[in-house]
Amino acid sequence: MKSYHDILLSPTSTIRETLKVIDSGAKKIALVADANKKLIGTITDGDIRRAILAGADLDATVDKFYNSNPIACGINDSKEKILQVAAAKKIFQIPVIDGDGIIVGVAEVAELLQSPCRENRVVLMAGGLGTRLSPLTDITPKPMLHVGEKPILEIIIQNFAKYGFVDILLCVSYKSHMIKSYFGDGKSFGVNIDYINETKRLGTAGALSIIRSLLIKPFFVMNADLLTNINFEHLYDYHLSSQAMATMSVRELDLQVPYGVVNISDGRITSVVEKPTHKFYVNCGIYMLNPEALEYVPNDQFFDMPSLFDIMISNGKSVLSFPIREYWLDIGRMSDYERANTEYREVFK
Repeated sequence: MKSYHDILLSPTSTIRETLKVIDSGAKKIALVADANKKLIGTITDGDIRRAILAGADLDATVDKFYNSNPIACGINDSKEKILQVAAAKKIFQIPVIDGDGIIVGVAEVAELLQSPCRENRVVLMAGGLGTRLSPLTDITPKPMLHVGEKPILEIIIQNFAKYGFVDILLCVSYKSHMIKSYFGDGKSFGVNIDYINETKRLGTAGALSIIRSLLIKPFFVMNADLLTNINFEHLYDYHLSSQAMATMSVRELDLQVPYGVVNISDGRITSVVEKPTHKFYVNCGIYMLNPEALEYVPNDQFFDMPSLFDIMISNGKSVLSFPIREYWLDIGRMSDYERANTEYREVFK
């Protein structure tokens, strides 16, 4: 996404001011927002020209001329969806908004089509035993189990590459020779792959202590047993624009209590709620970290990612959540694996 601040207008901006914004930048639109930066409209050079032809004065405000039903995409929309919307509406820039309608950037169609390679590394944790998927994992490491026609790990790598993140670090252990034999140096998959061999279990964060010197820019960390079509570019932009030390992807989970819940105070029943649903945010196993976060990772010790986040929080560091609304599935049990193969063709068609 590109920054939007240089093309931001209010409903009381004049046509003259709007022309200056559009003409001074490379973008073909200006964004109209309220005081909270909530998107309320867009206006193009064509809109202005039509207004002038209709007799509007250059000092007239744009509140009567902007498109009050703007085309926009959500912060979690995939690259493919953004391009589909752009093609259908024949537009070249699309404002991107969060769940509250607040502008977070502008998606450039030309850049989405180019998918420039980025220098940020992707650390994929692919060394787990996958015991809950036995007997399948007795022969094959879990990241190499096929979903559809491809191993889970290949789907993950290709999704990162789609957004220009091609510098991959694979942390491997269990049956690592099978992973190395399949992917090699990554060139045939359009990426660069280096391997980190874990000689003992270090956990999702502990393994990072082995590769501190390689992580000099903000980097991704992801478990290699997740099936998702998350827009990694949006996570990257969100992390950088928020100036956070660490960002954790989360997903809302609804859990329904299968019984009537009785609320009691001093022995008295105050209410009875039949089968209530409680909402939680759960860790999705996808992170983006600044190199400074590694200062809190001990050397050569088991250390998981929640523990790292707890330490950063206790030290007053900025750690944020990134809500995932795209498809996401943790393939931890046999039922999850069966579900992944059932849903794969529809989600990743």
